[in-house]
Amino acid sequence: MSLTGTPFLYTTVALAVLGLVLPLALWTRLRGPRPLRTAVRALMLLFAQVTAIALVFVLVNNANNLYDDWADLLGTGNHVQKAADLGADGTGGIAYRRLPKVRQRFTPADGPGMHAAGGVRVTQLKGRVSGVDAEVYVWLPPQYDEPAYRDTKFPVVELLSGYPGSAKAWFGSLHVHEQLEPLMRSGRIAPFVLVSPRTNLIAKADTGCANIPGTVNADTWLSVDVPKMVMDNFRVRSAPSGWATAGYSAGAHCAVKLAVAHPDRYRAAVSLSGYNDPIGERASLAAQNADLRRRNNPYLLLRAYRKPPRIALYLSGESGDGYQAGVALEQIAKPPTTVRVVYLPRSAGGHTMALWRPQVPTVFRWLTAELNGHGDTPGRTSAAPAGTTPRTRSSAGSTPAALASGTASRAGGARRP
Repeated sequence: MSLTGTPFLYTTVALAVLGLVLPLALWTRLRGPRPLRTAVRALMLLFAQVTAIALVFVLVNNANNLYDDWADLLGTGNHVQKAADLGADGTGGIAYRRLPKVRQRFTPADGPGMHAAGGVRVTQLKGRVSGVDAEVYVWLPPQYDEPAYRDTKFPVVELLSGYPGSAKAWFGSLHVHEQLEPLMRSGRIAPFVLVSPRTNLIAKADTGCANIPGTVNADTWLSVDVPKMVMDNFRVRSAPSGWATAGYSAGAHCAVKLAVAHPDRYRAAVSLSGYNDPIGERASLAAQNADLRRRNNPYLLLRAYRKPPRIALYLSGESGDGYQAGVALEQIAKPPTTVRVVYLPRSAGGHTMALWRPQVPTVFRWLTAELNGHGDTPGRTSAAPAGTTPRTRSSAGSTPAALASGTASRAGGARRP
């Protein structure tokens, strides 16, 4: 029975109800010696508590998509077949763009929210370069199958989840496709192909989207194998001009790191409550030693460029949770690199889906401008002045939409207590 499936949810609901009914119905009707009755009553109470806890866990897990299956929950899943040393660029010298096309079989994805807005599809991909074997979810925009768009190639956004987190989270918890479909139909944002690959590849560890010989080639999985598969199977624009990354929490760190490390593969990146130093996630494999931390820190990578890359970064977060990381990148960015930083007050929702979900339309409007060549001018930022940290926690009565767009952040950031 699937951990995130409807049958398992209904089963836990039924067991929780049973756990509540049994003591009420049988408490005074038990027969036999007193020690036996006491033991049975204790077992009924224990059963009621366990089933209630299980139901709460299932509801929370379904709402946040923390664990996709039983292997993720129990820490027994491993999606790495091999992890060869692929060198600095993560290709191992393989001309991967010239590899023969591989046609993947896609099936309708299951789980909360996966059938909405035309449905999400899933495939099991064996990475030919990375050695990773894992699932990839794909959602196609409403225009994809329309006759008027039969010759159109669509831009792609690679969606990265946090840790722990399921590749389904962007669809099941953030409802990205449900929010964007009407905006795409009305022409308010571009029709994007949304791709969400598994990022949790090793049991009980965050890969940090890093390549670690002998352990995992997560960077190559995300930036080489997954894009190659998508371009082989769908009408999408070529890299880097038609590609972007977006993530929340640990996935936000990955999104920015991939774009900064590979400007030949991505044009833009969105970070929702991310960080620069991999040590921001204690379970990150990229934080194991100083060398790995340096090689997977987007701030250090960007600062090391002699010729700044042509990439655009959008970073939002609260003070102490993403905002400072964005300001640090903004301070060192030089044209043609552009950085937009959005400060969100503490009252906006914390490090939760409630903070990230309302930002979806805003960041996709920004992505529409960036991938269509109408983005911010170099160096422009919507944050407070570089080097300052807004101290106020007030939202100034702003609506959730204003918080998501950052309009409240600029006003709040100008005030001092």
